Amino acid sequence: MRALDRKLVRDVWRLRGQVLAIAFVVASGVALLLMSLSSIEALQETADAYYERYRFADVFASVKRAPETLTDRIADLPGVQAVATGVVKWAVLDIEGFAEPVIGELVSIPEDDKPVLNRLAVRAGRLVAKGRPDEAVLSERFAEAHGLEPGDQIQAILNGRKRTLDIVGIALSPEYVYTIGPGALVPDDTRYGIIWMGREALEAAFDLDGAFNSVSLSLLRGASPEATIQQLDRLLDRYGGIGAFARADQISHWFLANEIEQLKTTARILPAIFLGVAAFLTNMVLARLIATERSEIGLMKAFGYSHLEIGWHYAKMVILITSVGIVIGWLLGAWLGRFNTQIYAEVLFHFPFLLYRPGPQVFVITGLVSLAAALLGSLASVLRAARLPPAEAMSPPAPPLYRKSRLGGAGAARWLDQPTRIVLRQIARWPVRSFFTAAGIATAIAVLITAFHWLDSINHMVDVYFFQGQRQHLTVGLVEAQSSEVERDFGKMPGVLATEPGRTVTTIFRNGRRTHRGAITGLPPDAYLSPIFDAEGRDVRVPPRGLAMSTQLAKKLGIRRGDTVQIKILQGRRPTREVPVVHLFETYIGMPAHMNLDALNRMLREPPSVEYIHLLRDPSAEAALFAELKDLPDVAAVILRSAAVDTFYDTMGKTLTIFVSFFIAFAGALAVGVVYNSARIALSERGRELATLRVLGFSRTDISYILLGEVALLTSVALPLGCLGGWSLAWFIVASFETELYRLPMVIEPSTYGWATSIVLAATVVSAALVRRRIDRLDLIAVLKTRE
Repeated sequence: MRALDRKLVRDVWRLRGQVLAIAFVVASGVALLLMSLSSIEALQETADAYYERYRFADVFASVKRAPETLTDRIADLPGVQAVATGVVKWAVLDIEGFAEPVIGELVSIPEDDKPVLNRLAVRAGRLVAKGRPDEAVLSERFAEAHGLEPGDQIQAILNGRKRTLDIVGIALSPEYVYTIGPGALVPDDTRYGIIWMGREALEAAFDLDGAFNSVSLSLLRGASPEATIQQLDRLLDRYGGIGAFARADQISHWFLANEIEQLKTTARILPAIFLGVAAFLTNMVLARLIATERSEIGLMKAFGYSHLEIGWHYAKMVILITSVGIVIGWLLGAWLGRFNTQIYAEVLFHFPFLLYRPGPQVFVITGLVSLAAALLGSLASVLRAARLPPAEAMSPPAPPLYRKSRLGGAGAARWLDQPTRIVLRQIARWPVRSFFTAAGIATAIAVLITAFHWLDSINHMVDVYFFQGQRQHLTVGLVEAQSSEVERDFGKMPGVLATEPGRTVTTIFRNGRRTHRGAITGLPPDAYLSPIFDAEGRDVRVPPRGLAMSTQLAKKLGIRRGDTVQIKILQGRRPTREVPVVHLFETYIGMPAHMNLDALNRMLREPPSVEYIHLLRDPSAEAALFAELKDLPDVAAVILRSAAVDTFYDTMGKTLTIFVSFFIAFAGALAVGVVYNSARIALSERGRELATLRVLGFSRTDISYILLGEVALLTSVALPLGCLGGWSLAWFIVASFETELYRLPMVIEPSTYGWATSIVLAATVVSAALVRRRIDRLDLIAVLKTRE
């Protein structure tokens, strides 16, 4: 081992406490980056393999009723590789031991062969057999939620007739990786499930013999989905087509792709914070080391070591410190990545297998990014060491200039004791270093505020969306639009206190070249149970004519209040109209558009019709109401507001609790790293001064106060800076995570600031206690013998 390498090892061992503190900050950044990148890679690789193995379609379309003979014409469209038609319907299920009505999405599969597209991954049992119309295959999570297995039975209302279905298999499908029911924000496997039945059985049950209402296409490599969609829409238009869409807009895949994009945003923002602080700490330690080794640097140059060798020696120290953090970060990040991916697979997404095998490029990227950040941060110190002339290096550094300050005035002196003035002078003497120390502590507070902000924002979003904006207890969806007279029938059910009708139609909005596929919801003019609610806290009046549109949709289409938007309704007579935008309102979820229910029915040239009914019910009559709803033939879905809220909190709680816990640990490591290094460097710089004060009669408490009082004062300065930085970082995160599905509100509760500052103060106290132990063990004789 060369002499410089032996010196490097001795220096690292001597500074092992500070090295580990920096390494853990580096490890936090590396672990976050590796966790995000490996989760992205795992989810993407798993989805790609799943889609390819089970032949997930590229284009999807729904239609009212189309003849099976149309399949050949669809297959002849340019770019089409395969066509799969089928029947998809809704049903209300009655499951033994579960009081609430359950929504089932019925999907047909061939009885005599595997599906051409969207094949099933059978997890238990088998697929349905020909000639057995009551056999069914359940989605895996739904079966697990109710403890159902092959051999069990459930009851379902199919087109007004109650049937007993025999469960013969449990399966998963690439079409339902993210299984979300109508009106829900997250999957609810207890109240919504997929049921696959034989094609012939569903055709017979819903009077669709020789016809289909759902079609999926796979395309040849290089074929344009947009061109195929246009031609497919033309073919299906006369049969009540609701508009085809590409895989990118398929609801399950869209949620998965959106989550991957959010992980990419996380990988860009948060690791950079930790790596930036680590670069600052490395530079701070290295600068102090070079200052104390001036004479050694002079001797090395006198013995013939070049500028490059001296610079490389200290650069290797940076690399070694950072490498320790990288290795720890790799181990921690690999574990967190697997854990994070498993959480996704267990809570949100349903895969038959999980491919978590982060490639070497992920580790190389995280390692190189960390090394680059550390070397860039310490570049000035390394260059200073390399350029130091030998003659100047052999002489001690010039003593600092002392001069009378305003602090020494008679007024200040009366109010401040001697130790406090020493603390203030030290901070004033090194203002830049003091600022960066406070900034490092403030960064830890900002990271914590950002993490806790998620909880505050989601709580506020749920309150606005589910409680302020929805006052009904449950919503009953009908199989198809019915006369508005049906509202009276629901009003007579057990425990129903109030009713309110509504209707939703699939619509394409167009403004110039900008388009959006969404829906228009028709509401009565006096809507109260489910009104148009602005997130700012007010009801918006249902306009007698024109649209009330969310600001997010207006932004996407590039329109303002008073402008006209073209709408093409994809149901019924499929009218196209130019409609004025009368109101704009803010919402956190989706991009809704509303209009008067009577005006919507007139536009469709239909008599007063409704598709769902909101109900306000008496809790004491809930059981009787549920029992009656289960037996109604025209009911397709029953959505409970309380169940939606509970499921949302249960799902988000599993993910956000882990997310926040990660950041508490990482921010704690960040605070400890900054405070411990700052105090240790101050102790090494001022050891002789503190020992002299001890000899002059200052107690250990006084000495600790002089050293740690500086940390305490900088921490107190960091608290408001951290709160301001946390608000700014949270605002940036809110802007970065904005999607068509939801927008996080910018809400930070006062308790969030309290928790963030308390955690950082606790980390600061721990660091101060570690340094205090060193002060108590200060060898006065040895320190006083050292040269200035």
